[in-house]
Amino acid sequence: MACQEVGASVAVVLFPQTGPLGMVMLRLVFSAIVLLLIARPSLRGHGRANWLAVLGFGATLALMNGLFYLALSRLPLGVTVTIEVLGPLVLSILASRRASAWLWALLAFAGVLALGGGGWDRLDPIGVLFALGAAATWALYILSSARVGRAFPRLDGLALAMAAGALLSLPVGIAAGGAALFRPEVLGLGAAVAVLSSTIPYALELIALRRLAASAFAILMSLSPATASIAGLLILHQRLSWLEVVGIVLVILASIGAVRAAARADAPTRPRGARDAGPDEPFAEPVA
Repeated sequence: MACQEVGASVAVVLFPQTGPLGMVMLRLVFSAIVLLLIARPSLRGHGRANWLAVLGFGATLALMNGLFYLALSRLPLGVTVTIEVLGPLVLSILASRRASAWLWALLAFAGVLALGGGGWDRLDPIGVLFALGAAATWALYILSSARVGRAFPRLDGLALAMAAGALLSLPVGIAAGGAALFRPEVLGLGAAVAVLSSTIPYALELIALRRLAASAFAILMSLSPATASIAGLLILHQRLSWLEVVGIVLVILASIGAVRAAARADAPTRPRGARDAGPDEPFAEPVA
């Protein structure tokens, strides 16, 4: 999370030169190159279903990053990530199948109201819509990542999906960034953003989803709004009002509570001694 939010902060600095979508293209292209060199994935021995999963994962990566950067060009980093968390949070609440889980939904709603700082008109409405779109695709990313991680060994699936996402982003990215994309300093910073925001975090998350209980992974990921707010303050000098800070804390607490409620709801259906979702089991619930 620390790498991801520092990378996002560097990306914001480049927006005036490349535009959000040009930055997305640079991020995906450099991430794909690095991952393909590291993983050297085999193209043989995979069925049609696995290739469709890779293509779907690649499209999700391109769309999620595009919506996130478009939101980031209009909203503070901490606010953007907090809204982005709401999509997986809602799905976690639905997956819990308990009436008490809706208490976490009310807590998240209170956090959203506080995030507006007493008036949502102070936040760019188009930016909020982009962030909500990123929230929905974040949930799809987690499901796709878990599926591809089980179907392909090591980092092969991630490398192939990143390459697919990079190819999908090329036309829009080149049109948005233009000649600025070929300047050495822009390419260098674009490569740094790719390593910080994509290569390191996605590789570690894919490995974590194979080894870590789904609920534990989700609780850790629920802290991302706080990480983003700190990065926005230290690097981009984006100060938040006390109401916005309260909103971020409420959404984090709601996310953690919803994950725990979903895990408790799933526990009675398992045999005694069964563990949570692991590397060879279906991902239990979509989480932030």
